[in-house]
Amino acid sequence: MAARLFPSFTLFLVVFSLCPRLAHAQSSPSSAKPSSSRAAPKKDARPLTPAEELQKAIDSAGNDRAALVRNLQDYLKTYPEAPQRPQIYRALVEASLQLRDIPTAADYAERIVALTPEDMSITLLAIQLLERTGDQAALRRAVSYSSRVLEYVRNSSLEEKSPRVSQEEWETEKKRDQVTILVLRGRLEAKLHNAAAARMDYEASYALLPNAAAALKLGELDELAKNYDSAVARYARAFALSDASTAGVNRREIRRKLGNVWRLLHASDAGLGDFLLKTYDDVNAASAPKPARNSGIKDPYDFVLRSAPQGAAFPLAAQKGKVTVINFWATWCGPCRALEPLYERVAAQFRGKSDVLFLAADCDEDESLVPAYLDEVKPKTTVVFSDGLDSLFAVDSFPTVLVLDRSGKVAFRSSGFGDDRFEQDLTAAVQLALAAPTPSPSSAPTAP
Repeated sequence: MAARLFPSFTLFLVVFSLCPRLAHAQSSPSSAKPSSSRAAPKKDARPLTPAEELQKAIDSAGNDRAALVRNLQDYLKTYPEAPQRPQIYRALVEASLQLRDIPTAADYAERIVALTPEDMSITLLAIQLLERTGDQAALRRAVSYSSRVLEYVRNSSLEEKSPRVSQEEWETEKKRDQVTILVLRGRLEAKLHNAAAARMDYEASYALLPNAAAALKLGELDELAKNYDSAVARYARAFALSDASTAGVNRREIRRKLGNVWRLLHASDAGLGDFLLKTYDDVNAASAPKPARNSGIKDPYDFVLRSAPQGAAFPLAAQKGKVTVINFWATWCGPCRALEPLYERVAAQFRGKSDVLFLAADCDEDESLVPAYLDEVKPKTTVVFSDGLDSLFAVDSFPTVLVLDRSGKVAFRSSGFGDDRFEQDLTAAVQLALAAPTPSPSSAPTAP
């Protein structure tokens, strides 16, 4: 979503899309014939069509962007409802930006918005241009456009998601879009001297996802209100959250603001370093990933996996003493998909035997991809999330199939897909493990 809403807002002047005849002429320079000075004027000259007048307006401007703006504006005065208006407006935006004429660029960007209100990219460009004008009426319109974009993002549904993007990635980008738009609208509100509305947007942005831009702006509002304790805390969070890639945030500027407010409170810089380090640790602790499931466990039968896709607990302790066959796979793995029916056929041979268990262990980092995959493939074996079991057995390629004997030791291991003997070898390994004597209770399972 972010890629859709926040491109680099550089519009290209596509004259060829307006005038195919010109494109053809320029692509075939050798076909152009110089006019003869002796040619007699045509007596039956007809008036130019609107399309020909547009062509003439572009031709006569040449590479002069100022002349192009004048010519296109004159054309629109004559043909205000020309069907090429969207393209002409875009050409005027581009040419005006090249001339550094922000008010004119903003004017035509708004005209495009009026024609295509569903185009969020051009709406965001209009917002940026209106903000640069600094005009109060323009800022109010920019706030209105920002609310429109924010509503669009909030109401966007999974149906709009690209099949190449996972649900988790899509939801993360949706949240980031909202965070960015809220900061943008808050900044506009602040320029309109509506501090209360600006604060609400900054706080909503930070609540969605802690970010340096919102923390910085909240710190500025607190500093203006002489709430220095809160300003110091906000600036310190902004400093901790910012890095070289944080757009619109200058870490050196944050450091100066932080130091200034700290000295207002404490009359010196003493203690600022410790305070900043503590804030950095607190911010990073809050955003740190949760400990991996089953972290530190060495006995596979102490693992508590989760059934896929619902996530119900699946403790392996209940399977102790059985021969356990595990297929480690991932949704993105083509060979895993090819191996699955072969694995299913082997599992079918042992269906009904209570002392053997076939598992399919998903190893996707993004588990939101799993439900749709299972709906499509519909495996008959029990599907679980690997929850660290792949790390215990050092699985580093997919698919990997293991057979654990009754003591939990690895009796068979197959990596990859392509062996014609896979079904035969896996069947033989399971039969061999079933025929082996039951281990004594003192036997301890091990992982490689």
